Amino acid sequence: MIHSPKTFLNNVKKYPSMLTPESITELEQRKAQLSELQTESLERQKYRVVGTHSAVKTCGWTRNMINGEGGCYKLKFYGIMSHQCLQMTTSISCANRCTFCWRGYKAPVSKEWTWEVDEPEMIVEKSLEAHHKLLVGYGGSDKANKQAYETSKTVKHVALSLTGEPIIYPKMNELLDKFHKDGVSTFIVTNGQYPEQVKDLKPITQLYISVDAPNKELLKEVDKPLFADYWERLLLALDYLAEKKARTCIRLTLIKSINDVEPENYANLIKRSDADFIEVKGYMHVGESRERLGRRNMPIHEEIIKFTQKMMLSLEDYEIVSEHIPSRVIMVAKKKFKKEDGWYTWIDFPKFEELANSGKEFTSDDYLKKTPNTGLSGKGTWNQMQDHIKEKFLKENKHLFVDEETNELSFYEN
Repeated sequence: MIHSPKTFLNNVKKYPSMLTPESITELEQRKAQLSELQTESLERQKYRVVGTHSAVKTCGWTRNMINGEGGCYKLKFYGIMSHQCLQMTTSISCANRCTFCWRGYKAPVSKEWTWEVDEPEMIVEKSLEAHHKLLVGYGGSDKANKQAYETSKTVKHVALSLTGEPIIYPKMNELLDKFHKDGVSTFIVTNGQYPEQVKDLKPITQLYISVDAPNKELLKEVDKPLFADYWERLLLALDYLAEKKARTCIRLTLIKSINDVEPENYANLIKRSDADFIEVKGYMHVGESRERLGRRNMPIHEEIIKFTQKMMLSLEDYEIVSEHIPSRVIMVAKKKFKKEDGWYTWIDFPKFEELANSGKEFTSDDYLKKTPNTGLSGKGTWNQMQDHIKEKFLKENKHLFVDEETNELSFYEN
């Protein structure tokens, strides 16, 4: 049995014989959240462990942006400069074992925080340091855009979504204060299993909740949660999200033939959250998820659009705004962000910094910026396929045909 450090120390006072080499090792592991083997495994996967429970990893889109190969969907949707974005987490542990997650099942899981708590200042400083060290090789690369590389040394955004469940970190609000004072915008993705932390979270640039299934039974199958009341926790988290004044977003990750069902029930959960934005994203067959799911479970962009359009029939206050084909993601926004001269889904980051550090209340309407490019292209994954891959795909998906002559893709059965 594994004890919390507090319980262990209390027991040692009563029963000194408990202080064995094995029990000391157990306590050390609980303090550090990760064992030496787990740390080594993450380091081999190009993570950099920070302190006792945080981690950093360079996003592929950060590398692409430095190499002049384009930015991630957050650039197109919200104006985030991908080469100035830090991808990290404040807790490698999680309360779910999601089937589509790229991390392995040997990663730590827990319902409660039982470890040491690293100080926010240290986490920010060492995370930035690790991030810059991971990028240093691009300075001498022939492929790299020198200006982009130099600019990347100034981090302007942090995505707290790398792995694990970052929101469970006990000093999250202090960490957010530190980032905001340093002029860094903040994005957090949570699985909704810690509703009280959602409630207590101070305003950030954009807060996400992942909704991975449209009903209780399917959520258990997809997320494999530790909490027995996982569905009630998610619903309460969505209720608390609806109370937030700053920007909020619901993210759906569609796994083909598993959770790409009941679009009207997804819509009901979204309406409950009153989220400003919705991201409908396809599962990507990467990392450890390949041991649990097949390539057949990875929907193409055209299928993401088809599902989103079905869901929109039950979301009268929302509208499809944009897409990012390489990421297989559609962005939906409340109609209130559509002004006379176009959509305003981009973020005015200097304005957010001013508001976040002012101590005054503010809303998502207070830091908007006009979105340069919107709409659906009428293209998709199909357009990026080589001929021999198209031939194989058509054999496996005889029902799917795409009409590329329309502005929005049309689907019909054979």
